[in-house]
Amino acid sequence: MTHPPRRLQALLAALLLAGSSLASPATPLPELGDASAAVLSLTAEQALGAQAMHSLQQAGALLDAPEVDAYLDSLGRRLLAADPASDGQAFHFFVVDDREINAFALPGGYIGINRGLILASQSESELASVLAHEISHVTQHHIARQLAARSGSQLLTTAALLATVVAAASGNGQAAMAAASGATAAQLQSQINYTREHEHEADRIGFQHLADAGFDPRAMAAFFERLQRSTRLMDGGNTPAYLRSHPLTHERIAEAEDRAFSRPYRQVPDSREYPLVRALLRSYEGSPQDAVARFAGELAEGRHRDRNATRYGLAAAQLRAGNFTAAEASLQALEADGIRHPMFEALAGQTLMQAGRLPEARRRYEQALERYPQHLQLVRDYPQLLIKLGDMAAAARFAESRLPTHPGDASLHRSAAEAWAALGNEPRSHLHLGESYAARGDTRAAVEQLELAVRSPDAGTRDLLVADARLKALREQANAPASGRGDGRRIQPKQSLYPDLRSANRP
Repeated sequence: MTHPPRRLQALLAALLLAGSSLASPATPLPELGDASAAVLSLTAEQALGAQAMHSLQQAGALLDAPEVDAYLDSLGRRLLAADPASDGQAFHFFVVDDREINAFALPGGYIGINRGLILASQSESELASVLAHEISHVTQHHIARQLAARSGSQLLTTAALLATVVAAASGNGQAAMAAASGATAAQLQSQINYTREHEHEADRIGFQHLADAGFDPRAMAAFFERLQRSTRLMDGGNTPAYLRSHPLTHERIAEAEDRAFSRPYRQVPDSREYPLVRALLRSYEGSPQDAVARFAGELAEGRHRDRNATRYGLAAAQLRAGNFTAAEASLQALEADGIRHPMFEALAGQTLMQAGRLPEARRRYEQALERYPQHLQLVRDYPQLLIKLGDMAAAARFAESRLPTHPGDASLHRSAAEAWAALGNEPRSHLHLGESYAARGDTRAAVEQLELAVRSPDAGTRDLLVADARLKALREQANAPASGRGDGRRIQPKQSLYPDLRSANRP
């Protein structure tokens, strides 16, 4: 894994080189009429967050793990269902490939959780308490409110603003200061840091939604207190990034404890997925051989909270080490004990595929998809297997059949683009490749691909209509005014435009 400071420097350099018309140094921030007013128009806020996401991806900061992404998304959706203020707001949950303990919210409802924070949590409710806090930062428009903290201040250029937002979110305020040229450290820091009022507000509202969603209301205070205890043993330079961007005080912890005591005690069990996701993340730690030895030792000595999750972690580590026979044996032992889960099925399919046993892998994926038709890892892996097998027509059909229920999925769009290109359908390939870029926040590349689809003389009527509609939406997003509410419309990247295309232009 890239060393975090080096990765952050590359990210900031990319952000500063990125051109955009979203803001200019001469654009003054408007006055805020109330606490929920936004400095940025809704479309501009979404575009800003999408650009930040694209930069994070380009820097290699995001964890490519569909199992973890799907779990985090389901956890976030459960919290959002208990939050009326989130209605109509687009949210996107993602995992940062960093061992440091941190979580942050970007403009446009993009909420990132470091894998280190997931591993630092000791219950699902603790992890949910962090997500609830970050969701509250978004629904209460804390970023926009900070940008307008002082009347008469100037909106930063988009590049500087992006650098500041992402670097501050990572907890590296000094890197933000050095990277955003033309602005003083004090100006940049004041533009993004959450105030004490915002932290208390996010705690209070996040707690309410944590409890309403059925999680343990004591979890927020427990997580805060453990983080604070751990920092007492560290020097200032080793303070977790989460505490640098979300400073803890005795008052915040006491308030969280008081809120927890006001609710009746009840034990809240973790979901089945929570220990499996943590075991998967632990299988990425250290060298593959070390990970295998660690899980094997825990099983031999009985040092585990969830034996089946530890067995799954061992299989994942064995696959990472390239020991396909051992990984398959570990998964078969789970199956022999009558323990079934879609994450086990996906790992079994990956083991067969990486071992080169493609026909066996196809049978395994097809059986698993009959039982778990929408499981994200299976859905993403299966068309890639079909492409390896050379069955491009089946790969294209399958990818498009899943887009209505997995809209905006970059991996599915890319699989569909690859399959259609091999089948000679260039317009459809350009269309899906454009959507893949759009899902990753690369609006410029998305527009280029969609323009190629529109200009193609071989494009069908439906493809032309879809490509033209998406071009208009993406151009609107790219040209959105940076300040003010604008027309209130929001681009929804996860909205599918493809349900009618599955039967069109069949090979």
